[in-house]
Amino acid sequence: MRIAEVIGTVTLSRAIPEFAGARLRLAIPMSLKELTDGSGPQADQLVVWDELGAGVGSRIALTEGAEAAQPFRPDFKPIDAYAAAILDEINLDSSQLR
Repeated sequence: MRIAEVIGTVTLSRAIPEFAGARLRLAIPMSLKELTDGSGPQADQLVVWDELGAGVGSRIALTEGAEAAQPFRPDFKPIDAYAAAILDEINLDSSQLR
């Protein structure tokens, strides 16, 4: 699981039925350095399945790969990233960071 920042919404002109009921968000995963020094995320963007209602600027916990589709089993969702949580606050103890 990684932390990412939502930077936009993905709009589809047509979608498959499996995409009904959620939104697709554009998010950028953040490194520990980016979280600690306050710099913006620099990684490649991901399209993330969002049922939670994350907005632009929200920090989310995201799951990637085959694990992202596991919450929907036995139904099939053709997704590679899933917003598992919206993070209200992130506290990092600098004495524990390496």
